[in-house]
Amino acid sequence: MTRFRLLALDIDGTLLSSARVVSERTRRAVLAARARGVGLVLVTGRRHPSARRVAEDLGGGVPLVLHNGALIISDGEVLRCVPLAREAARTAIRLGRSHGADPVVHCGRMGEGRLLVQGVSESNTLLAYYLERSHPDVSTVRDLEEDLPEEPIQVMFGGAIDEMDALRPVLAAGLGDAARVEPTFYPSRRVGLLDVLDRGVDKAEALAFLQERWGLGPSDVLAIGDNWNDREMLKRAGLGLVMGNADAAMLALGLPVLPTNDEDGVAYAIERYVLGG
Repeated sequence: MTRFRLLALDIDGTLLSSARVVSERTRRAVLAARARGVGLVLVTGRRHPSARRVAEDLGGGVPLVLHNGALIISDGEVLRCVPLAREAARTAIRLGRSHGADPVVHCGRMGEGRLLVQGVSESNTLLAYYLERSHPDVSTVRDLEEDLPEEPIQVMFGGAIDEMDALRPVLAAGLGDAARVEPTFYPSRRVGLLDVLDRGVDKAEALAFLQERWGLGPSDVLAIGDNWNDREMLKRAGLGLVMGNADAAMLALGLPVLPTNDEDGVAYAIERYVLGG
C-alpha cells in the first residue's frame, strides 16, 4: 500500500504536456490512484474557469488551489479566499505601468474568474493570447487604479522573460511588506509571469490549510511541480518531485527529478511511488 494519501499536482508544465493536454498515460495513472483512495488536489496559478476544465478531465470532484493559493474551491464551495489589499493592488498597477508593463487584475472571490484590463500593448503577444483565451471574462476599464470594484485576488503581469525579470525587483521594492511577488518563468519559451498576491499567500501555505482541514500531515503528501511558485510546496511535502522540463535553477534545488511533461513525468511518479509499478 502507498504511504501517500494525497497527490498535489501543479497544472502547467507538470500535469499538462507542452500541447496543453493530459496524456492518456497520465490520466490512467491519476484515475488509478484515485481509485485506490488517494486524494487529488490541483495546485495552480490558474484562475477557476480554466483550472476547472482540467479537473473535469480527471473525473471531476477535484479540489482546486487557485491563484497560487489565494483562492481554494472544493465541490463548488469556496473554502477560503485571501484577496490582495486594494491599495497594494493600486501600487502594483502604478509601478507596472510606469515600467511599461501591462497589468491584468483578477477579480471574483467566488471563483468567477473575472479579468480587468486598461489595455494591452500590441507587442505583448503573451498577454494578448491569454486574454483572447479568457474571453468573455475580460472587461476593459478606463483606469485600473480608480475603477477597482473590490479588493482583487491578484494583479498579474506577463511578457518577455527579461522584462519580467527586470520588473520583479521593482515591484518587490515598491510593495515592500504589503504584498508578495511570485514569479513563474518559462525559459524555453522566453516568457514569464509575475503574480502580485497577499503577502501570506503561496502554494505551500494553501496546501497546509487543506492538510489541517483533512487531517493530513506533510508526510502524507506527494507533490509535483516545475516552477518557482511550486518550490515551497515541493520542499514541505513528504516527497516533492521536480519535472524534468523545469529550468536549470529549479533542477539544482536537490529534489528528485522526473521525466519531462512530454515524457509523462507525472504518470511515472504515480506509477512508481503510488501504484507500486
